[in-house]
Amino acid sequence: MDYYHEIKQKLINNEINRSVKEYSINRNDLNTYYNVGKMIIEAQGGETRAKYGEGLIKEYSRRLMQEVNKKYSYRTLSYMEKFYLFQKLQPVVAKSLSWSHYTVLLSLKDNNEIMYYINICEKEHISKRKLIERIKSKEYERLPSKKTNPFNNSQIDRIE
Repeated sequence: MDYYHEIKQKLINNEINRSVKEYSINRNDLNTYYNVGKMIIEAQGGETRAKYGEGLIKEYSRRLMQEVNKKYSYRTLSYMEKFYLFQKLQPVVAKSLSWSHYTVLLSLKDNNEIMYYINICEKEHISKRKLIERIKSKEYERLPSKKTNPFNNSQIDRIE
């Protein structure tokens, strides 16, 4: 028996299974958070009334943090709402981005900037930490020319 090759194959299979599992968990997280964002908008009476629903998010957050998990803060629920609105305008759930990537990206105000960094993350497979570094270095702002924003900023920016 060639133990090295057996060991190597076991480790390779484990890495593959881990990647598939992580991808599946991430997809499930993103789908869940998208749907939660959608339900928050609906609970607030729809997109046109959602900007008046801040109190509802605070109430849901308070209850969820007590009953489910402390990670469901007002900020987190607001990101879910913003994630839903962003995906609705620009359906681009990047395969290699995690929820932690999106929480960094959704804190940005310019949708073109968000799209720029999504593309960078996809092409270069950068970590959340590297993404933060690139945003802090104002890489996007140093670009020679920026394209016109194709989005209706009022729908996204009102959640800030």
